[in-house]
Amino acid sequence: MDRTEKRISEIIEEKSQALLEVADYLYGKAEIGYHETETAAFTAKTLREMGLEPRESIALTGVRASAGNARGPSVAVIGELDGIPCAEHPFANPQTGVSHACGHHAQLVAMLGAAFALSDPEVSAELDGRAVFFAVPAEEYLSADIREGLYKSGKVKYSGGKSELVRLGEFDDIDIALTTHVHMAGSENGDIMLGSNATSGFIGKTAAFLGKAAHAAAMPHEGINALNAASLGLSAVGMIRETFREKDYIRVHPVITKGGDAVNVVPHEAVLDMMVRAKTLDAIGEASVKVNRAFEGAAHAIGARVGIKDTQGYMPVIERAPDKVQIEAAALLGGVDIRHIQPGLQNPASTDVGDLTHLMPVLNFTFGGAEGALHSRDFTVTDPVKLIINPAKLLAFTVYRLLRGGAKEAKALMDSFTPEFTKDGYISYIEKMHSGEWQV
Repeated sequence: MDRTEKRISEIIEEKSQALLEVADYLYGKAEIGYHETETAAFTAKTLREMGLEPRESIALTGVRASAGNARGPSVAVIGELDGIPCAEHPFANPQTGVSHACGHHAQLVAMLGAAFALSDPEVSAELDGRAVFFAVPAEEYLSADIREGLYKSGKVKYSGGKSELVRLGEFDDIDIALTTHVHMAGSENGDIMLGSNATSGFIGKTAAFLGKAAHAAAMPHEGINALNAASLGLSAVGMIRETFREKDYIRVHPVITKGGDAVNVVPHEAVLDMMVRAKTLDAIGEASVKVNRAFEGAAHAIGARVGIKDTQGYMPVIERAPDKVQIEAAALLGGVDIRHIQPGLQNPASTDVGDLTHLMPVLNFTFGGAEGALHSRDFTVTDPVKLIINPAKLLAFTVYRLLRGGAKEAKALMDSFTPEFTKDGYISYIEKMHSGEWQV
């Protein structure tokens, strides 16, 4: 550990109690994606108190500030602003029913902890590049009604916060991204798990079945039951599951958001909102076609009509083993159980970090300090130091090691990376596959 690394560690230790208090505060203030106004304002205020000059209201609620030397590479330290609807959680926001049952408050505070250290004049002077502290909105996929409201208002075009920021050009000057998240599973992952296992991507899908209303008792024969058509469509999806190959990790999970207006009226409209997930972009497309066919056939069998709208989801995360700079930075923590991802494992969950992995090097790690299933009332903070302080130090150590000494490590990482898409190619792909128009 060199002198600057010692200074980084000292700063975060000095700020540790304040950081834990911030985490406690945010834990009960969760907000839904693109509506994280209070969280964003608090983040910007904290960055200003460090002497930084944050830009606000980026993609509605994003916040961005930087430290270091603008003439070198830029490394983004990403924290996510949003929570997840989970009103059962003990610390759910009582006004909204949104909670931090996915631990985003922890990664946001870890980002702030890294910012405290890297913005220190002594540390910042050693950075031959920029550390960009980026609080981003809407990692959790939003329900159809919220998405549609945002699209119609013209405030947002893409559902994922990171893809919207890519569209707006906010990642044009970012060379490397650092991301982190609480462990998806428990203590078997240690205190810190370095690297990114592959995760699935998905496409968002809404199916609206249209029938004909009639008196449900006296003249049901005069009606066309849209709810029956939707139910038959769900059964048809169940029947085609045997055609989903295990290696593709396909998941189709719908909810019925509308099933009729009154119990004594044959339902004339039924609406399903869903995600179609898979391991690869090709498998997502193939599964999407099969699901559409199941709904179209069910509608025809009942005599109803169906309109299907596909909306932009998230790309799969491309697996990345721990980088040398991460491994060396993690070793500085001392006394911390550091482990590496097991290559070849597939995480069937999804994140918009996947979109970034197709565009730039993304160095990821997950951290412990919590127990219980994510997105549930059981998610519980058990060790705030593991949840907040260790991740803050690791983020700061990694940025420093990437950017010190002429940013040699950052430049080597950039030179070795081949993107799957250019920015224009990425946007073109999304526009083509995720039109957002009804197919009837």
